[in-house]
Amino acid sequence: MNTLLMLGGIMMFLAVALGAFGAHALKNKLSEDQMKTYQTGIQYHLAHGLGLLLTGLMANQLDSSSLVNLAGWLLAAGIVLFSGSLYALSLTGIRKLGAITPLGGIAFLAGWVLVVIAAIQG
Repeated sequence: MNTLLMLGGIMMFLAVALGAFGAHALKNKLSEDQMKTYQTGIQYHLAHGLGLLLTGLMANQLDSSSLVNLAGWLLAAGIVLFSGSLYALSLTGIRKLGAITPLGGIAFLAGWVLVVIAAIQG
């Protein structure tokens, strides 16, 4: 079983479920700014969930699969840190949670750099 593919599928399921929850259950409970923050979390969650699926497929195709695996785990960490902090920030209003968000962004960037390096190495 490919762990990255499974994790990517789980992350995509969660992104869709959380997006629907936000659109329906939170629509009238959050301010416009809070909803924008929540939606930003959803956008990055969806994009990087797809990235996890991509890394799962790449790991089976490339010789540098250890780089691809690490990239996938960085993307997963980025989802938790970046999107998770934005979800928490929008739901609680605790602004200090925003300090976590850049750590997730760094994880995303590092993951994508590793994808590029792995692709170059073939």
